[in-house]
Amino acid sequence: MNYNQILIKGENFLKKNKIKNPYLDVELILSKVVNKKREEILLNTNTRLNRPDILRFKKYLLRRRQKEPMAYILGYKHFWKHKFLTNKSVLIPRPDTELVIEETLKYLPKYKSKKILDVGTGSGCIVVSLIKDRPKCKATAIDISIKAINVAKTNAKLHQLENKINFINIDIDKYRSYNYDLIISNPPYINSVELNRLDDDIKFHEPKLALSGGFDGLRDLKKVILKSKKLLKTNGKLILEIGHKQKNQCSKILNENKFYINKISKDLSGADRCIVSTKLQ
Repeated sequence: MNYNQILIKGENFLKKNKIKNPYLDVELILSKVVNKKREEILLNTNTRLNRPDILRFKKYLLRRRQKEPMAYILGYKHFWKHKFLTNKSVLIPRPDTELVIEETLKYLPKYKSKKILDVGTGSGCIVVSLIKDRPKCKATAIDISIKAINVAKTNAKLHQLENKINFINIDIDKYRSYNYDLIISNPPYINSVELNRLDDDIKFHEPKLALSGGFDGLRDLKKVILKSKKLLKTNGKLILEIGHKQKNQCSKILNENKFYINKISKDLSGADRCIVSTKLQ
Protein backbone atom coordinates (compact mmCIF):
# COMPACT_ATOMS: atom_id res chain seq x y z
CA MET A 1 0.00 0.00 0.00
CA ASN A 2 1.33 3.47 -0.88
CA TYR A 3 0.89 6.83 0.89
CA ASN A 4 -2.01 7.87 -1.33
CA GLN A 5 -3.95 4.63 -0.82
CA ILE A 6 -3.52 4.61 2.98
CA LEU A 7 -4.53 8.29 3.24
CA ILE A 8 -7.76 7.62 1.31
CA LYS A 9 -8.56 4.52 3.41
CA GLY A 10 -7.79 6.36 6.64
CA GLU A 11 -9.88 9.38 5.70
CA ASN A 12 -12.88 7.20 4.81
CA PHE A 13 -12.55 5.29 8.08
CA LEU A 14 -12.53 8.48 10.19
CA LYS A 15 -15.35 10.04 8.14
CA LYS A 16 -17.48 6.95 8.76
CA ASN A 17 -16.80 7.36 12.49
CA LYS A 18 -17.81 11.05 12.38
CA ILE A 19 -14.38 12.44 13.26
CA LYS A 20 -13.88 16.14 12.45
CA ASN A 21 -11.03 17.06 10.04
CA PRO A 22 -10.44 13.45 8.93
CA TYR A 23 -8.03 14.28 6.10
CA LEU A 24 -5.79 16.49 8.21
CA ASP A 25 -5.75 13.87 10.98
CA VAL A 26 -4.68 11.03 8.67
CA GLU A 27 -1.96 13.20 7.13
CA LEU A 28 -0.60 13.98 10.61
CA ILE A 29 -0.80 10.33 11.66
CA LEU A 30 1.04 9.17 8.55
CA SER A 31 3.60 11.92 9.08
CA LYS A 32 4.26 10.54 12.60
CA VAL A 33 4.42 6.92 11.40
CA VAL A 34 6.95 7.49 8.60
CA ASN A 35 8.70 10.40 10.37
CA LYS A 36 8.38 12.74 7.40
CA LYS A 37 6.83 16.19 7.02
CA ARG A 38 3.32 16.36 5.53
CA GLU A 39 4.68 18.26 2.51
CA GLU A 40 7.14 15.46 1.82
CA ILE A 41 4.36 12.87 2.01
CA LEU A 42 2.16 14.83 -0.42
CA LEU A 43 5.03 15.14 -2.89
CA ASN A 44 5.74 11.39 -2.77
CA THR A 45 2.28 9.80 -2.71
CA ASN A 46 3.44 6.67 -4.58
CA THR A 47 5.95 5.68 -1.91
CA ARG A 48 5.11 2.26 -0.50
CA LEU A 49 4.75 1.54 3.22
CA ASN A 50 6.22 -1.49 4.97
CA ARG A 51 4.01 -3.78 7.06
CA PRO A 52 5.07 -2.48 10.53
CA ASP A 53 4.24 1.10 9.43
CA ILE A 54 0.82 0.03 8.13
CA LEU A 55 0.08 -1.66 11.48
CA ARG A 56 1.19 1.43 13.45
CA PHE A 57 -0.98 3.64 11.23
CA LYS A 58 -4.00 1.42 11.91
CA LYS A 59 -3.30 1.47 15.67
CA TYR A 60 -3.28 5.30 15.74
CA LEU A 61 -6.40 5.39 13.59
CA LEU A 62 -8.25 3.21 16.12
CA ARG A 63 -7.21 5.58 18.92
CA ARG A 64 -8.57 8.52 16.93
CA ARG A 65 -11.82 6.63 16.34
CA GLN A 66 -12.20 6.56 20.14
CA LYS A 67 -12.07 10.40 20.00
CA GLU A 68 -8.61 10.52 21.56
CA PRO A 69 -7.25 14.03 20.82
CA MET A 70 -4.59 14.32 18.13
CA ALA A 71 -2.24 16.07 20.58
CA TYR A 72 -2.08 12.86 22.64
CA ILE A 73 -1.72 10.60 19.61
CA LEU A 74 1.06 12.75 18.16
CA GLY A 75 2.58 13.42 21.58
CA TYR A 76 2.96 17.16 21.05
CA LYS A 77 1.11 20.44 20.49
CA HIS A 78 2.29 23.78 19.12
CA PHE A 79 1.63 26.71 21.46
CA TRP A 80 2.74 30.35 21.19
CA LYS A 81 6.04 30.03 19.26
CA HIS A 82 7.05 26.59 20.46
CA LYS A 83 6.35 22.86 20.46
CA PHE A 84 5.32 21.16 23.73
CA LEU A 85 5.20 17.49 24.60
CA THR A 86 1.76 16.36 25.75
CA ASN A 87 0.23 13.24 27.25
CA LYS A 88 -2.94 12.33 29.15
CA SER A 89 -1.54 13.75 32.40
CA VAL A 90 -1.87 17.33 31.16
CA LEU A 91 -4.45 19.59 29.56
CA ILE A 92 -3.75 20.20 25.87
CA PRO A 93 -2.41 23.76 25.34
CA ARG A 94 -5.02 25.87 23.53
CA PRO A 95 -4.80 28.97 21.33
CA ASP A 96 -7.06 30.87 23.79
CA THR A 97 -4.39 30.54 26.47
CA GLU A 98 -1.91 32.39 24.24
CA LEU A 99 -3.87 35.49 25.30
CA VAL A 100 -2.44 35.01 28.81
CA ILE A 101 1.10 35.10 27.35
CA GLU A 102 0.29 38.16 25.25
CA GLU A 103 -1.07 40.12 28.24
CA THR A 104 1.62 38.96 30.68
CA LEU A 105 4.52 40.01 28.44
CA LYS A 106 3.26 43.61 28.60
CA TYR A 107 4.03 43.63 32.34
CA LEU A 108 7.46 42.03 32.04
CA PRO A 109 10.06 44.52 30.76
CA LYS A 110 12.51 42.73 28.47
CA TYR A 111 15.68 43.51 30.41
CA LYS A 112 14.41 43.38 34.00
CA SER A 113 14.40 40.44 36.36
CA LYS A 114 10.94 39.75 37.77
CA LYS A 115 9.85 36.96 40.12
CA ILE A 116 7.03 34.89 38.57
CA LEU A 117 4.77 32.13 39.91
CA ASP A 118 2.73 29.86 37.60
CA VAL A 119 -0.11 28.15 39.50
CA GLY A 120 -1.34 24.87 38.00
CA THR A 121 1.40 24.72 35.38
CA GLY A 122 0.20 21.53 33.60
CA SER A 123 2.45 20.99 30.58
CA GLY A 124 4.47 24.08 31.53
CA CYS A 125 3.49 25.77 28.26
CA ILE A 126 2.75 29.17 29.86
CA VAL A 127 5.82 29.49 32.08
CA VAL A 128 8.22 28.07 29.47
CA SER A 129 6.86 30.44 26.78
CA LEU A 130 7.26 33.41 29.15
CA ILE A 131 10.82 32.60 30.21
CA LYS A 132 11.82 31.98 26.57
CA ASP A 133 10.69 35.55 25.83
CA ARG A 134 11.93 37.07 29.11
CA PRO A 135 15.11 35.15 30.03
CA LYS A 136 16.10 37.54 32.84
CA CYS A 137 13.01 36.61 34.88
CA LYS A 138 12.98 33.89 37.53
CA ALA A 139 10.05 31.49 37.72
CA THR A 140 8.50 28.90 39.98
CA ALA A 141 5.76 26.61 38.64
CA ILE A 142 3.51 24.55 40.88
CA ASP A 143 0.96 21.82 40.24
CA ILE A 144 -1.00 19.43 42.44
CA SER A 145 -0.30 16.59 39.96
CA ILE A 146 3.16 14.98 40.09
CA LYS A 147 2.57 13.56 36.57
CA ALA A 148 1.92 17.08 35.24
CA ILE A 149 5.06 18.37 36.96
CA ASN A 150 7.09 15.62 35.23
CA VAL A 151 5.70 16.64 31.82
CA ALA A 152 6.43 20.33 32.57
CA LYS A 153 10.02 19.48 33.61
CA THR A 154 10.50 17.55 30.35
CA ASN A 155 9.25 20.56 28.37
CA ALA A 156 11.56 22.92 30.26
CA LYS A 157 14.48 20.60 29.46
CA LEU A 158 13.41 20.44 25.81
CA HIS A 159 13.70 24.24 25.68
CA GLN A 160 16.96 24.35 27.70
CA LEU A 161 15.24 26.04 30.66
CA GLU A 162 15.55 23.33 33.32
CA ASN A 163 17.83 25.59 35.41
CA LYS A 164 15.62 28.67 35.00
CA ILE A 165 12.31 27.32 36.33
CA ASN A 166 11.74 25.69 39.71
CA PHE A 167 8.98 23.06 39.48
CA ILE A 168 7.19 22.01 42.69
CA ASN A 169 4.50 19.36 43.20
CA ILE A 170 2.27 21.16 45.72
CA ASP A 171 -1.26 22.55 46.15
CA ILE A 172 -1.36 26.34 46.27
CA ASP A 173 -3.00 26.14 49.73
CA LYS A 174 0.23 24.72 51.14
CA TYR A 175 2.60 27.01 49.25
CA ARG A 176 4.59 29.41 51.46
CA SER A 177 6.97 31.47 49.29
CA TYR A 178 6.21 35.20 49.04
CA ASN A 179 7.05 38.51 47.30
CA TYR A 180 6.17 37.62 43.72
CA ASP A 181 6.02 40.39 41.13
CA LEU A 182 3.56 38.44 39.01
CA ILE A 183 1.33 35.38 39.34
CA ILE A 184 -0.25 33.67 36.36
CA SER A 185 -2.77 30.85 36.39
CA ASN A 186 -5.01 28.92 34.06
CA PRO A 187 -6.92 27.05 36.79
CA PRO A 188 -9.73 24.52 36.28
CA TYR A 189 -12.82 26.69 35.73
CA ILE A 190 -15.47 24.51 34.07
CA ASN A 191 -18.62 24.01 36.16
CA SER A 192 -20.37 20.65 36.70
CA VAL A 193 -23.07 21.24 34.06
CA GLU A 194 -20.68 22.43 31.34
CA LEU A 195 -18.28 19.58 32.13
CA ASN A 196 -20.90 17.06 31.01
CA ARG A 197 -21.54 19.00 27.80
CA LEU A 198 -17.92 19.02 26.63
CA ASP A 199 -16.92 17.25 23.40
CA ASP A 200 -16.02 13.58 23.87
CA ASP A 201 -12.40 14.37 22.90
CA ILE A 202 -12.10 16.52 26.03
CA LYS A 203 -14.59 14.85 28.37
CA PHE A 204 -13.23 11.31 28.07
CA HIS A 205 -9.52 11.98 27.53
CA GLU A 206 -8.23 15.16 29.16
CA PRO A 207 -7.56 15.14 32.94
CA LYS A 208 -10.67 16.02 34.98
CA LEU A 209 -8.38 17.50 37.64
CA ALA A 210 -7.32 20.20 35.16
CA LEU A 211 -10.86 20.89 33.90
CA SER A 212 -13.33 20.79 36.78
CA GLY A 213 -13.75 23.97 38.80
CA GLY A 214 -16.42 22.46 41.03
CA PHE A 215 -20.16 23.07 41.09
CA ASP A 216 -19.98 26.73 39.95
CA GLY A 217 -16.59 26.60 38.22
CA LEU A 218 -15.17 29.15 40.66
CA ARG A 219 -13.63 26.88 43.31
CA ASP A 220 -10.03 27.06 42.06
CA LEU A 221 -10.24 30.64 40.80
CA LYS A 222 -11.27 31.75 44.33
CA LYS A 223 -8.44 29.72 45.83
CA VAL A 224 -5.84 31.30 43.51
CA ILE A 225 -7.14 34.84 44.15
CA LEU A 226 -7.18 34.42 47.96
CA LYS A 227 -3.69 32.91 48.04
CA SER A 228 -2.26 35.42 45.56
CA LYS A 229 -3.29 38.19 47.94
CA LYS A 230 -0.63 36.81 50.34
CA LEU A 231 1.99 35.72 47.82
CA LEU A 232 2.16 38.90 45.71
CA LYS A 233 4.06 42.09 46.46
CA THR A 234 1.94 45.26 46.74
CA ASN A 235 1.29 46.41 43.12
CA GLY A 236 2.09 42.89 41.91
CA LYS A 237 0.04 41.55 39.00
CA LEU A 238 -2.34 38.58 39.00
CA ILE A 239 -3.25 37.35 35.50
CA LEU A 240 -5.92 34.67 35.19
CA GLU A 241 -7.55 32.71 32.40
CA ILE A 242 -11.29 32.54 33.13
CA GLY A 243 -14.41 30.89 31.73
CA HIS A 244 -16.44 32.90 29.22
CA LYS A 245 -19.24 33.64 31.74
CA GLN A 246 -17.06 34.31 34.79
CA LYS A 247 -16.04 37.92 34.26
CA ASN A 248 -18.52 39.38 36.75
CA GLN A 249 -18.03 36.83 39.54
CA CYS A 250 -14.22 36.97 39.21
CA SER A 251 -14.24 40.76 39.19
CA LYS A 252 -16.32 40.72 42.37
CA ILE A 253 -13.98 38.29 44.16
CA LEU A 254 -10.93 40.32 43.05
CA ASN A 255 -12.45 43.60 44.24
CA GLU A 256 -13.43 42.09 47.59
CA ASN A 257 -9.80 41.04 48.04
CA LYS A 258 -8.35 44.48 47.26
CA PHE A 259 -7.34 43.84 43.64
CA TYR A 260 -7.73 46.53 41.00
CA ILE A 261 -8.88 45.24 37.61
CA ASN A 262 -6.62 46.58 34.86
CA LYS A 263 -8.10 44.80 31.89
CA ILE A 264 -10.36 41.98 30.72
CA SER A 265 -9.33 40.59 27.33
CA LYS A 266 -11.38 38.60 24.86
CA ASP A 267 -10.27 35.43 23.08
CA LEU A 268 -10.40 34.72 19.34
CA SER A 269 -14.12 33.95 19.48
CA GLY A 270 -14.90 37.21 21.33
CA ALA A 271 -15.46 35.66 24.77
CA ASP A 272 -13.99 37.17 27.96
CA ARG A 273 -10.97 34.98 28.64
CA CYS A 274 -8.18 36.78 30.50
CA ILE A 275 -8.36 39.09 33.50
CA VAL A 276 -5.40 41.28 34.50
CA SER A 277 -5.44 42.69 38.05
CA THR A 278 -3.15 44.48 40.53
CA LYS A 279 -2.83 43.83 44.26
CA LEU A 280 -3.46 47.20 45.92
CA GLN A 281 -2.35 46.49 49.49
